[in-house]
Amino acid sequence: MEVRRLLIRGRVQGVYYRVSMVEEALKHGATGWVRNLSDGRVEAMVHGHPEVIARMIAWARVGPDAAIVEEVLVEEGEGHFTDFIQIATL
Repeated sequence: MEVRRLLIRGRVQGVYYRVSMVEEALKHGATGWVRNLSDGRVEAMVHGHPEVIARMIAWARVGPDAAIVEEVLVEEGEGHFTDFIQIATL
């Protein structure tokens, strides 16, 4: 199992990005969380098998239909999660 922190930049707030990411994570069996940041980015911590992480990163680079993703920064993450949830904006 791996954990990756994703920082997503672009038009990613107000376009159902977080809701859609939760749906995508549940579809693929990823756990972790997603939240809006005050600077307009979205941050996510994704936990799962390497192939699941790869699918989530690929999805994050596109997002839902209304999103315009300009950049996805991927870093090592930490934590162990049992579900994938939205958390409050930082």
